[in-house]
Amino acid sequence: MDLKDELLIKRAEHEIVASELLYKLSEDSPEKTILNVSSGTTFYSAVISHAYYSIFYAAKYYLLSRKINIPEQGQHNFVYQKFKKFAKTGELDKELLEIYEDAKIKAETLLLILENEEEKRTEYTYKTYPQANKEPAEKSIENAKFFVAHIKKFVELKSKKE
Repeated sequence: MDLKDELLIKRAEHEIVASELLYKLSEDSPEKTILNVSSGTTFYSAVISHAYYSIFYAAKYYLLSRKINIPEQGQHNFVYQKFKKFAKTGELDKELLEIYEDAKIKAETLLLILENEEEKRTEYTYKTYPQANKEPAEKSIENAKFFVAHIKKFVELKSKKE
């Protein structure tokens, strides 16, 4: 593994930090006042997105540790399909695949909502949808932490064996 590959796992960890910060900023807190963020503003959708990217970068890190070249175009699908293959063969814990799939679905759902609802958003959507994402955002952070920690451990153990 080279330095560039190692930076991927750091990036995954930074995405977790970003998701946690945005989650905290979504709560009514003194930081909201300091940053001049209005009381009803939340960032739960962004939390889900950052948690997904944390998982994506960790999965990419794993594949690179296995000397798998990742194409520039279509990376998300390529990484997902290759990662899925390793999980299905039993090399990786299937729970990691389930977390990856869950995070991927949430990210794609957010993108679909953005595309399909861009013209149809109403005052009601702006006020209620971000709040409804609080619970999935919490779960996304938990999943990202679990996923990244296990991938790091797996790659480290594999490196020691080689």
